Amino acid sequence: MRKFVKGNDAVMIGAIYAGVDAYFGYPITPASEIAHAAAEHLPRLGKEFLQAECETASANMMFGAASAGKKVLSASSGPGMSLMQEGISYLAGAQLPAVIVDVMRAGPGLGNIWPEQGDYNQAVKGGGHGNYKNIVLAPASVQEMCDLTILAFDLAFKYRNPAIILADAALGQMMESIIIPEKVSDTPDTDEWAVKGDLKTKNNLICSIRMDVDGQEMHNVIINKKYDEMQCEARAESYLTKDADVIITGYGTSARIARSAVDALREKGIRAGLFRPITLSPLPAKELNACATGKKIIVTEMSNGQYRDDVILNLNNKEKVVLVNRMGGNLPKVSVLMETAEKMMEGKA
Repeated sequence: MRKFVKGNDAVMIGAIYAGVDAYFGYPITPASEIAHAAAEHLPRLGKEFLQAECETASANMMFGAASAGKKVLSASSGPGMSLMQEGISYLAGAQLPAVIVDVMRAGPGLGNIWPEQGDYNQAVKGGGHGNYKNIVLAPASVQEMCDLTILAFDLAFKYRNPAIILADAALGQMMESIIIPEKVSDTPDTDEWAVKGDLKTKNNLICSIRMDVDGQEMHNVIINKKYDEMQCEARAESYLTKDADVIITGYGTSARIARSAVDALREKGIRAGLFRPITLSPLPAKELNACATGKKIIVTEMSNGQYRDDVILNLNNKEKVVLVNRMGGNLPKVSVLMETAEKMMEGKA
């Protein structure tokens, strides 16, 4: 079955088919429709919706429900995500699954509701305190706003770790036709670690604090080993990269624009290709090197080079990388990407 929906509404469709139990959050543009949809649909399904007094409270509510093995969801934008960082670090430290959607807006500070990708470092590097990482998925279509929400829940429970859907205002507000999932995901068995107030789980303990320095270090060693294991979940899309001379790479809305530039360059006889990371954490570095080594590379993003820095860091051969970016809510232009690629092919960029 198909439905024509906003990206934000597609998130809630995905969450419902993922079997979400509870939504805790505070409305903020341009993510508010996710809370609106949760308020409308979850009570009808016997699920919980609670509008918290602030984003800090919503993160801590997620911690409580996740401790009981529930599938929990929240959504926000830049300023709200900043307030949630302590709670997200607690979730990671206690090894609790949770899914948080960040529909990025222009910043810094309060900024405005226009699309940007300036929250990359906050999401990918672990924006709160301590040595932790989030699973980060980057949709590039309304369909993926749905599908990657389902995947986020799967990965969050597989690794007992927070997972972030890193979208932006353009993806959240645009409307496209999506295919509705066929069935609701299975409920995972959480008796091994969750606290449910019954005999099976009475000896389980949810905790992110250790009372001795060696114990705290070992806790860090354990969760960082888990992050290494997550590398097998790296996902990417390669488009016309096999014979490409120039690779354009970007994620989310930037990748949609880059794909149009690739098609236009091909029409002019320039062999361009697109590399789009679907997971930003773990970053698909192996796949990036497989298609970009020895080729000219353009990074396009709606931020100040945050993704570009990771591309450079993860390239085995330090090829020349050119950044084409916009900030403040402006989108990269196909014409500028084409002009940059043409200059690179001529050795002028």
